[in-house]
Amino acid sequence: MTEIFDDLNTEYEQLDGVLASLTAEQWGRPSTASGWTVADVVLHLTQSEELAVASIAGDEALVSAERAGKVDSWADQFVAAQRGIAPGELLARWRAAAFSVPTALRAVPKGTRLRWITNSISPAALATTRLAEHWTHAHDITDALGIPYPDTARLRHIAWLGHRTLPYAFAVENIEGGPVYCELTAADGQIWRFGDPDAPSTITGPAGEFCRVGARRLAPAASTLKATGPHGPQALAVLRNYAV
Repeated sequence: MTEIFDDLNTEYEQLDGVLASLTAEQWGRPSTASGWTVADVVLHLTQSEELAVASIAGDEALVSAERAGKVDSWADQFVAAQRGIAPGELLARWRAAAFSVPTALRAVPKGTRLRWITNSISPAALATTRLAEHWTHAHDITDALGIPYPDTARLRHIAWLGHRTLPYAFAVENIEGGPVYCELTAADGQIWRFGDPDAPSTITGPAGEFCRVGARRLAPAASTLKATGPHGPQALAVLRNYAV
């Protein structure tokens, strides 16, 4: 559990280094998230991180299940409602929320479940979802601006999340699904394994591509991932690094 909180803080630090270096002109440029500027992406991260703070504090009214099934449209509306904040003010607001989260999650009593949109999840799971979302949107910013944002060992958390939520992803798409074994190669050459090696379906290939497919930033057909068995290709089609 300690590792995910440390890694979440490190992910924030990596993104903070990027954001602190941006010019005013770069904040206004389009990101690779459709319809959003770089500032819009940071605003979305700020708003969602403030929801995480509310969840940890037990304010379930702010983490409403009514958003289920329409999270994307809600996020667009929430960003539109607060768009126009000056970059310096927005960065300070994101920092205040983001860097408070790892410490707050560490302090949550053992066994506590936290409300998050449609589910109740553990502090470690909430930390993992926050890491996954920040990594995804960091690339929406850096890919658009041509800024390097190299893959790290922290992707293991995101890959785990994608594999762990496959049953949920199958259910959302009304697909029966089945067990899938994943053997993924990290950027440093390590092999990450998830699931039962005897499962009838498998996914193998680069961990970074697996995470990008789960973030809906890379089409399975455009990746080098190999999916076999009765449910491997279906798993790649429904893979997601998020819970709603």
